[in-house]
Parts: sequence; structure tokens; C-alpha cells
Amino acid sequence: METLEFAPGVDHVRVDEDAWESIHVVGDVHGCLREFDLLLDRLGVTDDDLVVVVGDLVRKGPDSAGVVERVRGSENVRTVRGNNEEKFLTGEKHPESAGLTDDHVDWIADQPVAISLGDALVVHGGVDPRTPLERQSVDDLQTTRSLATGYDRPFWWDVHDGPYTVFFGHTPLAAPAVRGHAVGLDTGCVYGGELTAYSYRTGEFTAVEAAETHEQRAASKFVEPVRPDQLPVEA
Repeated sequence: METLEFAPGVDHVRVDEDAWESIHVVGDVHGCLREFDLLLDRLGVTDDDLVVVVGDLVRKGPDSAGVVERVRGSENVRTVRGNNEEKFLTGEKHPESAGLTDDHVDWIADQPVAISLGDALVVHGGVDPRTPLERQSVDDLQTTRSLATGYDRPFWWDVHDGPYTVFFGHTPLAAPAVRGHAVGLDTGCVYGGELTAYSYRTGEFTAVEAAETHEQRAASKFVEPVRPDQLPVEA
């Protein structure tokens, strides 16, 4: 993949995919340490494997601090900053509300907004296909969802046609969203759904069910993925 250009202020890290035996991309953890540990165990992750989380390690679930400690203490686990991490950096939310210390927040501030590897890009929310990547802000990459309003289609991943594949979270899905150039992995663990991982090498999904529901979410805010041939036809 050609070198990607990002807007000023968008921290980006390029990962050498050839340095890792296996690479797994994991959806929003939201403080669900039990499920995160179970998923890593089920994947059989070793020191030779890389795990990349799509952001939102924190808030809503029972152990945000535990998840942060697990990620920052593991040399083979990396994450991008999600919008829930960003809320601590902007002062919208206070660290103690999620059991975090100032030291945790300092670590969060050092995490990139985007990670690229091979022909893929990992961000929390997504990209806007209508706008060059180098003109998209931190907020764009963390919160982009619908290209219309709210949860109305089309979603950005229904329109994005490459050239790079985007792995993303942010939007709770009833099942992973799979497109030619996008893979959505937030399957709502903290809302009683699942925590899902995608194998970058094999294309296989692995998931663990949530032990309990930590936060209620309206069914209307869970997106049901559809096949491309089911999408509305533009007039």
C-alpha cells in the first residue's frame, strides 16, 4: 500500500505485518476484561502474534483500568484511540469515573488514532469516502458512521471502495459487517453481545459471548449488517 497521508494532529503508526506470525483485530472492549482475556486465550495468542484493538478499551464496562493495564503491559497488543478514550483527553469525561488514573490517561494520550499494516487501516469509527483521508480529523476517524443522519443508511462502509481495507468499531453490530474494503468488529460485548476478533491472515472470525449486560442499548441502535445486493438503490 502506498504511504497514507493524514491530517495534522492525526497520530499514525505503521506496523510491519511480516514481523508477526498471526495478526488479530479485535472489536470494542469497553472494560470487559474477562471477555478480552477469554478471547485472547481462545485465539491462542503467543508472543509471536499481534493483536490490534479498534479502540474504546474503556468506559461502560466493569474494568477499564484492567483492560488498559493488560494492553499497555503486552508488547504484542496495540490499540488505536477511540472516541471514549478521547473524552478523557478533552475533559468531557473524568478518569475516575472509569476507575482510571492520570497515569492511565497519559498512556492513552500516547496511542495513535490510526494504525496501518499491509493494505489495511485500523481506526475506531471509520473514514468518509467523500473526503480525502488527509483532510479527515481525529473526530472524523473516531466517530464517522452514517453518511446520512444518525443510523440511517448508507453507512460509510457501504460506500467505501478502497484502495485500502478499513477495520473499525464504534457502531454496535448484530454481526460483523464485511465489505470488500471494510470489516466492522463492534459486536456489542458491553451491551450483552459478543467480543469479536478477525484473523488478518485467514479471514476467520472468533467471538466470545458476554458474561452479562453492563449497559442497556436500544435495539434501534444495533445495526443489522446487510449484503451489498440488499442496499438501497440510488435514484
